[in-house]
Amino acid sequence: MFDLRSAASDRQGSLSNQMRSRRFQYFEQLVDHLPRPLHIIDIGGTAEFWEQRGWAGRDDAEITAVNLKAAPQRFPNIQVVKGDATNLSEYSEGQFDVAFSNSVIEHVFTKSKQFSMASEVQRVAKAFWVQTPNFWFPMEPHFHVPGWQWMPRGVRVAILRKRRCGWRGPCPDLEQARAAVDEVRLMTRRELRRAFPDAKIWTERLYGLPKSFVAYDGFGKSIKDLIEAPSP
Repeated sequence: MFDLRSAASDRQGSLSNQMRSRRFQYFEQLVDHLPRPLHIIDIGGTAEFWEQRGWAGRDDAEITAVNLKAAPQRFPNIQVVKGDATNLSEYSEGQFDVAFSNSVIEHVFTKSKQFSMASEVQRVAKAFWVQTPNFWFPMEPHFHVPGWQWMPRGVRVAILRKRRCGWRGPCPDLEQARAAVDEVRLMTRRELRRAFPDAKIWTERLYGLPKSFVAYDGFGKSIKDLIEAPSP
């Protein structure tokens, strides 16, 4: 039987991880023809993410990962620096070849901050790839509760105070529970379209259901082209 919780899990070998790897293969194909060395800003990313995908130590890519905290440099081509996804003013317009972000924009709390992040993504890079889960997919991918994002906020807070939900809780403290609930705001396709008005939006489906979206632009080709291309 198909298990939505298993599909949403991040554990090794999970369906969610398999889908992430497939998405990244599309990303690699989109950047394959871009000039090297490739300068990438990963907004909300980690060195471990790129290490797992075989990009650590490469001499044809320089990656700046912007996160809430800086981290010691483990690889010569990857720096993890402290920064704010909604305000990247330390970087100039078009400074990077590619802006990359995987499941981050839903974590900046509010719709206005999501739009600020989207604006910065489009400003600092010539091309961008932003992936985020779909608000209308029945299994919420962070709390692992069916329909979690559709419940009233007070109900979600009450549940999280009493039990563990996905990667969070239990949070007996009321303010802590509220903060955990408010930290994730899933986006609809319409909102993503408004945030990235000139981008292509690719819908990633799981058993026919739209599971997540990727807003991307500047690569000169589309994911649809890659999917429809004949096998060599």
